[in-house]
Amino acid sequence: MSADAPRTIRIAAALIDDGAGRLLLVRKAGTGWFMQAGGKIEDGESPVGALRRELDEELGLVLAEDDARHLGCYLAPAANEPDHIVEAEIFHVRIRHDPATQSEIEEAVWVDHAAAMMLPLAPLTRDHILSLYRTL
Repeated sequence: MSADAPRTIRIAAALIDDGAGRLLLVRKAGTGWFMQAGGKIEDGESPVGALRRELDEELGLVLAEDDARHLGCYLAPAANEPDHIVEAEIFHVRIRHDPATQSEIEEAVWVDHAAAMMLPLAPLTRDHILSLYRTL
């Protein structure tokens, strides 16, 4: 691997919808990109375990393991870390209430597909999540 090769960050992220045509996007403090809630998978942690931990930390969502359905693994340039790519294990989660932003989350918004396209989106969201969402 060359010194210029991008480094990979393994994450678990949630495509969260409300069952009524809206998708939940979050923006971390100090950033301009909207994306899915979730975060890095720690050593020895399963992707669904990381997702459950991150959703609790970021949004106060406590999920049972079977509340999240695995949708696949996707690669995209990292939104906030230059010269990195994310390898994202994506899970579908449906909730019907407004989560409480916590931790590093500065803003959480419910949007339909058209409204999402008007926001500054992280590459993973723009290139993969929105098309996945349209198929749900």
